[in-house]
Amino acid sequence: MSERAKPLLVWDGDCGFCRRWIDRWREITGDAVAYDTYQNVAAEFPEVDPQAFERAVTLIEPGGRVSHGAEAVFRALAAGGRRAPLRAYEHVPGFGFVAERAYRVVAGRRRLFSRVTALLWGAGVARPSSTIGSCLFLRVLGGIYAIAFVSLWVQVEGLVGERGILPAARFLSAVPGWLGTERYWWFPTVLWLGAGDGALHAVCALGTAAAALAAAGIAPALALAACWILYLSVFTVGGEFLQYQWDILLLECGFLAVFLAPLEARDRLAGRARESRVMVWCLRWLLFRLMFSSGAVKLLSGDPLWWGLAALRVHYETQPLPTWVGWYAHQLPVAAHVMSCAAMFAIELVVPLLFFLPARARLWAAVVTAAFQVVIAATGNYGFFNVLAIALCILLVDDASWPDGLRRKAAAPRRPSRRWPAVVIGPIAAVVLSISTGRMLDMMVPGFRAPEVLLRLNRLLSPFALVNGYGLFAVMTPRRPEIVIEGSDDGREWRAYDFRWKPGDLAAAPRFVAPHQPRLDWQMWFAALGRYDDGDWFERFLQRLLEGSPNVLALLARDPFPEHPPRYVRAMLWDYRFTDPAEKAKTGRWWRRQLLGPYSPVLSLREGKLFRESGGPGSI
Repeated sequence: MSERAKPLLVWDGDCGFCRRWIDRWREITGDAVAYDTYQNVAAEFPEVDPQAFERAVTLIEPGGRVSHGAEAVFRALAAGGRRAPLRAYEHVPGFGFVAERAYRVVAGRRRLFSRVTALLWGAGVARPSSTIGSCLFLRVLGGIYAIAFVSLWVQVEGLVGERGILPAARFLSAVPGWLGTERYWWFPTVLWLGAGDGALHAVCALGTAAAALAAAGIAPALALAACWILYLSVFTVGGEFLQYQWDILLLECGFLAVFLAPLEARDRLAGRARESRVMVWCLRWLLFRLMFSSGAVKLLSGDPLWWGLAALRVHYETQPLPTWVGWYAHQLPVAAHVMSCAAMFAIELVVPLLFFLPARARLWAAVVTAAFQVVIAATGNYGFFNVLAIALCILLVDDASWPDGLRRKAAAPRRPSRRWPAVVIGPIAAVVLSISTGRMLDMMVPGFRAPEVLLRLNRLLSPFALVNGYGLFAVMTPRRPEIVIEGSDDGREWRAYDFRWKPGDLAAAPRFVAPHQPRLDWQMWFAALGRYDDGDWFERFLQRLLEGSPNVLALLARDPFPEHPPRYVRAMLWDYRFTDPAEKAKTGRWWRRQLLGPYSPVLSLREGKLFRESGGPGSI
């Protein structure tokens, strides 16, 4: 037998399928293993049956050991440092038998599996890498943070400022004193140092600056950590106004991104250190949970509109802030709504399974998911949610799928790696994956209960929004109640307050406002679905109108009492519906409405406190 200095993996040089995988294994093993075809070297090893070379790859080790098939592959990978498959082959009962049978099935159908490989991987099966995707994702995430901070900044005084609807300072002062220093854990915010208007503006300004640094790739880990801390700070004191799914998605995504970011002063694609595969997979898992949960909750709710594929017949007009495109989508034939609903379930329940497959499958999944988010954004305003979901899709795209220019930059010689060490990333990933898996199983499997240690850990970490549940519109709202707030000086003549974005004027076309989120307009949609006394924020809002708070009035489009606040306010409930094309052509109106009745009692101010006037709701 010919003696060689290192293991030699012998393969069939006439097999294109084999050539693809040999290239992949060569990349993994590097110089630790030599490769050659049996057509070239079979004569050197007369003791090996020539038919054995034809049936399967063969590994010939320096000591003379010869192995074939799956064992040969695992031994070659072990020589290159990938020892786990060989350990499983040698020590896990049944693993070796299954591996060899699977190898024989593939080897006997090489043409079929060559097509499967091309379908899933594309032209090659090179070692997957997301260096380009992770660099772009971090930059885009910085831009999304900037959008989120600026969007909140222009509203923050009216929402949670000193004369806002839910003052942050009042909220923090109401935290029970018996919590002691634990209050800093259960209510994590830098606004403990001060929660006045100046402090709120400072947090938004610093967050915007940190987001700009992250978008520019300057000190990315530090900048993203600052973004996360500052956004968590306003999230903690924001009450109902910051409890949306894109807020918690940004916090969960932003936390993981800190540990994906390189520990560099400047993050450049050229020569960039290889990304953390663990963090990339954690973020892909987050996108999977976001999409799959969104489909699952609709079916698990038992809502007949979803089960009957009829939900989109009402969704476009009953969603919180539709666009004018949503009006046109609402006019589509019933068959189109049914087909769209079926396609939506396929995208939310089937396409996410492709997130964990090889490169080409992930690329198609990214394209379909991103296109789906574009359609959602075209028909409704959901803040920065759609942009953030598309940003996560970037991490599904392998480096080989990006344009040549980006690939050439990423292929530059790598600088010495400055990444988060495994001792930091490993425990974080283990905690996030364990808790999130438990939450998914709890939602999907009847009677499942996660281990007590995970439940306690989830409760302990809950203030930081590290692991969250997702799923919009689990139950479809078939009607659209709208609250119209009116003021009066005499209790007889009532004038309506106009909002900037939510439906009011019947002739006003629904507008685009995303990625900005008008949080008061959004919250009014939720309020209309409930009762006046479900929470205290709505009553506080009416009180601010009676006080004439300039910060709150700035959230509205028009103050019907520019000279002085009204003496009375009330809220009336209307049923809003889209017009049809014939009615719109005749009247120019996008909406029609019907009065449902009073939503709140008539309120006035007496000695600085709200007073309910006699005579029942809506009258004095």
